[in-house]
Amino acid sequence: MDRVVSASDLRARVSAWRRDGLRVGFVPTMGNLHAGHYSLLARAREHADRVVASIFVNPTQFGPNEDFNRYPRTPDADREGLVAHRCDLLFEPAVEEIYPSGVASTRVEVPEVSEPLEGAMRPGHFAGVATVVTKLFNLVQPDVAVFGRKDYQQLLVIRRLVTDLRLPIDIRAAPIVREANGLAMSSRNQYLSADERARAGVIHATLETMCAAVRSGQAVRSIEESAHAALTAAGLVPDYASLRRAEDLSEPGDACCGPLVALIAARLGKTRLIDNLACDAAAGSEM
Repeated sequence: MDRVVSASDLRARVSAWRRDGLRVGFVPTMGNLHAGHYSLLARAREHADRVVASIFVNPTQFGPNEDFNRYPRTPDADREGLVAHRCDLLFEPAVEEIYPSGVASTRVEVPEVSEPLEGAMRPGHFAGVATVVTKLFNLVQPDVAVFGRKDYQQLLVIRRLVTDLRLPIDIRAAPIVREANGLAMSSRNQYLSADERARAGVIHATLETMCAAVRSGQAVRSIEESAHAALTAAGLVPDYASLRRAEDLSEPGDACCGPLVALIAARLGKTRLIDNLACDAAAGSEM
């Protein structure tokens, strides 16, 4: 695996691949890599001849009271992991390389799909995500890019961005990788104590209960209230436990039909966790 830090070196390497007729895949990350990230690389490898990964902790997607400075950075371990999982090129830029005019300059916003749930809880977060992903797409110019389904709303934002900006990029989603108790793998899981990590399995269990209730015909509001109560009883502090239309995260109403997704964000101790599950005909299937 080679490593570059400048846009010019990145473009030179990708251009050489393109001259050879090779298809380029891309996996953007913020580092502190784990099995979930490596599953994205494997997915990209299925659809591309060469795979680029980026590691960039993006300051514009963190709010003023969030954990930008606390976000774990493990560059040496990340590079070793990328080599082991057959990454061809690592792009590891400095902030100035991504934001040459400063972080408060040009912004990309994706309305509607960015507004509910995480957008309401974390104002400005998805503008930061959309901006940095657009910049990275312009730099790498991949044929295919892979994102995890764990950040479901982010996945919808990226898909809408690519559609609206007419970017010639195939967006692929990778299934959620889970721990033995159902907890979705995340860099933030390392903040959990052993007891908290065990108790966090209630999030996935609650999502499964929500989807089972959907299939049994229970009312949406009742399902959400029961989920909120279950999380609270387990010692978590829910930000939301919500059923939404899978295509755009709009509210379904109790008479809704069509694909739904259950989404949860909850705090356990000092750690905020998110997860989701498709509520289609197959019990517990992932979106």
